[in-house]
Amino acid sequence: MRMSKKYSCLPAEEKGIHIINIRAIEDIGYDQHESTLLNSLSKNPDADCKYGLYFRDGKRKVDYILVYHYKKSSAGRILTRRVHHNDSSARSTKQDQPLPGKGGQLEMGESEAHVDYHEDDKRFPREEYEGNLVEAGLELEHDEDTKIHGIGFVKIHAPWNVLCREAEFLKLKMPTKKMYQINQTHGLLKKINSVIQKITEPIQPKVAEHKPQTVKRLSYPFSREKQHLFDLSDRDSFFDSKTRSTIVYEILKRTTCTKAKYSMGITSLLANGVYSAAYPLHDGDYEGENVEPNDRKLLCEEWASYGVFYKYQPIDLVRKYFGEKIGLYFAWLGVYTQMLIPASIVGIIVFLYGCATVDENIPSMEMCDERNNITMCPLCDRTCSYWKMSSACATARASHLFDNPATVFFSVFMALWAATFMEHWKRKQMRLNYRWDLTGFEEEEDHPRAEYEAKVLEKSLRKEHKHKETDKEKLTWKDRFPAYVTNFVGIIFMVGLTFAIVFGVIIYRISTAAALAISSTPSGRSSVRVTVTATAVIINLVVIIILDEVYGCIARWLTQIEVPKTDKNFEERLFTVVCLLLLTLYHSKYHLFSCNQQKSTRFVGRPGDYVYIFHSFRMEECAPGGCLMELCIQLSIIMLGKQLIQNNLFEIGIPKMKKFIRYMKLKRRRSLDHEEHMKKKQRYEVDYNLEPFAGLTPEYMEMIIQFGFVTLFVASFPLAPLFALLNNIIEIRLDAKKFVTELRRPVAVRAKDIGIWYNILRGIGKLAVIINAFVISFTSDFIPRLVYLYMYSENGTMHGFVNHTLSSFNVSDFQAGTAPNDPMDLGYEVQICRYKDYREPPWSENKYDISKDFWAVLAARLAFVIVFQNLVMFMSEFVDWIIPDIPKDISQQIHKEKVLMVEVFMREEQGKLQMLETWKDKDKKKGENCNNHSPRLSRSRSGSLSSCHSYPLEV
Repeated sequence: MRMSKKYSCLPAEEKGIHIINIRAIEDIGYDQHESTLLNSLSKNPDADCKYGLYFRDGKRKVDYILVYHYKKSSAGRILTRRVHHNDSSARSTKQDQPLPGKGGQLEMGESEAHVDYHEDDKRFPREEYEGNLVEAGLELEHDEDTKIHGIGFVKIHAPWNVLCREAEFLKLKMPTKKMYQINQTHGLLKKINSVIQKITEPIQPKVAEHKPQTVKRLSYPFSREKQHLFDLSDRDSFFDSKTRSTIVYEILKRTTCTKAKYSMGITSLLANGVYSAAYPLHDGDYEGENVEPNDRKLLCEEWASYGVFYKYQPIDLVRKYFGEKIGLYFAWLGVYTQMLIPASIVGIIVFLYGCATVDENIPSMEMCDERNNITMCPLCDRTCSYWKMSSACATARASHLFDNPATVFFSVFMALWAATFMEHWKRKQMRLNYRWDLTGFEEEEDHPRAEYEAKVLEKSLRKEHKHKETDKEKLTWKDRFPAYVTNFVGIIFMVGLTFAIVFGVIIYRISTAAALAISSTPSGRSSVRVTVTATAVIINLVVIIILDEVYGCIARWLTQIEVPKTDKNFEERLFTVVCLLLLTLYHSKYHLFSCNQQKSTRFVGRPGDYVYIFHSFRMEECAPGGCLMELCIQLSIIMLGKQLIQNNLFEIGIPKMKKFIRYMKLKRRRSLDHEEHMKKKQRYEVDYNLEPFAGLTPEYMEMIIQFGFVTLFVASFPLAPLFALLNNIIEIRLDAKKFVTELRRPVAVRAKDIGIWYNILRGIGKLAVIINAFVISFTSDFIPRLVYLYMYSENGTMHGFVNHTLSSFNVSDFQAGTAPNDPMDLGYEVQICRYKDYREPPWSENKYDISKDFWAVLAARLAFVIVFQNLVMFMSEFVDWIIPDIPKDISQQIHKEKVLMVEVFMREEQGKLQMLETWKDKDKKKGENCNNHSPRLSRSRSGSLSSCHSYPLEV
């Protein structure tokens, strides 16, 4: 058997173990059945390597896995391997091999010339790339003898010298031998903290990393020259699995391949199908009887289980296993969920206040009083008759539950809550940065994305073809101009489609209401509004779920065609996704918000002069009790429906379905060999069947949209924080279970904050103040009630408010063909009917014109918007200013670390100086001893004298 030279280029001290393809045993004469017999007689090698967690020698840990496809046929396999060795040997002499079909000669007969050139086109770059990885110091081992036929695995191990080298390059902070005491609270605060710890002990996870620490190791960026400073008592655990996989991934990204179009590293090789997957391994199984303890199993028991929903999250263990970026996401989600508790309590209090005061609300009592005998104008033309205001008693009472003075207080409270939440998260983030040794971390520019480098390569090739000498190419705005135009057109199209759907829902409501009003049955006519509202809400929910998925795909595609340079730029460009999804999710509120303006604008018209769509459908009016109740119903149904259907059902059902489909496909490919079927899968085979990690953008998007529901429309739905809290309690465990059991282990990424999502949250918080000001001012009756109470009330009470908000209409002024078909439906002839608006009566000189009361209410509404917005903004900025971003104790600890680090280096320098002085003294004494000898002896030993003086220089 002939070995490739690329696998023997390790340092001399590391050549004790050769790395070969484990299936190459067939090349020296062993049959498949013979090898199976030998394996059955010997010890199970899978147990030695812990079923794929280690190399076959059972000593070297697998840090990363590369997956590729290969031809399954035996001849093709042997042929592929022979070409692999020949090409590798030639490549070790730095000579490029010609691509297949372009003059390359293979060691085979003419009968075997039917090689799959497309397969070789992927195999040649793969072999060169793996050779470059070995030259970079990594150790590889192949495995094609798996239960997944046609799939080969490359196991990668990073030896100690490579880990040290890369840790120094990446400036990874590692724990030193120096330990120091963490400042503890004293006096009353210490007693309070101890009481809190005892109370919260049952809800603390049983994880060592979660226990409060009194001492901490001093951390410092790793340096090979200063290894004596670090705690290297256990080299195997000094770099944990997360750090090892991160180091290997960095090498994979920067290692290039010169073959044709594959010159950009692992991301490009994955994009072009040279490798089908690349991922680090999970630590082991998470369930079973004989499962060894590992971090994954611990996370499954103490974090990814619905039975521990009441416990805190083991954030430090999550960070240890998944990395800082994912750890920060779950920490932020935990802080957000905790902050929803006080918001939910206040929302429940506001709702209960409305329930307690509904019987004391004078306007609803006047509407329910049948003695007032107020006759209202018809709600539709011809088929609708006059009706009594007392028939809307239930709607008016229900509207008071959400439209009461406490709603204004709750809106102010939620604005301050949003500001407090953001400040609390910044402080929590600084604590995590201190605990995770990220205080001095600065994010460096990431490696360019594969798509960006492919575009740059294509651009440089075009210029080389034109014989132009250029510097290092990069994409400019001219290269991206077509993508910008496409983005603009796409966004305009999606915005237009959204408003078209809003208009379609309005037409549906109007036409359905008209069709049901013609119904001959009294029950059908009485349930018109309920039927229209319920069906419209369901349509809105379905449209939102569909557009959410469609717009998400479109917006991601629009971002991709812009070809952002790095992954961070890509996430920042995905801000468009946030805007579009928020637009689609809140588009249904546009109709209800415009409906609320009908009390003070001319969108609907008045009896005798209504506004019609297509000259046939009369604009829909608000319910007699107001539009706020209808907005509340729609918000609750859409929020609950989206969370239950899209967030939870889709997140649970779709991954399960994909996993089942992959299982069925693999079952069809599985060999009929019973022994192979019963063989336990390797760790990398099991992880390959898991769903690949798609990033945190969908998770953040889900919570950002929910945050918008909680803050933007909280004035119309005080129970939104409660529903969000209940959803998040399930969401945390659902996401945790997905990360631990359903997804491949993602590559750990260092990050000190949540990135652009923080700015989006701040923007939504600022926008919520403005929207809530308009909702309170133009949607509820809060401002008209204040105006009536202080300007028009005779006795300083709300008695007469309902009559004040109603205008009169003479039924003789109906347009031809719009009067009710049955004017005697109430049992008496109606001369004057009432409608909700501020207009002059029919007996006035300027009948049906806008009255002065309308302008007074409008001025009060606009003044309220300005005062509310500026006051709440000022209070939010005050909260932001008064709460420091960095906790005082963390600031002291960071300063203490700097002082201790300076002391460590000062002691080290002093030790070096003392050692040098000692050497000088010894050298001086040796020189004196040499001078005390005889001249002849001195001349004969002049060489040794000179060597004495040269000793310090050598040191």
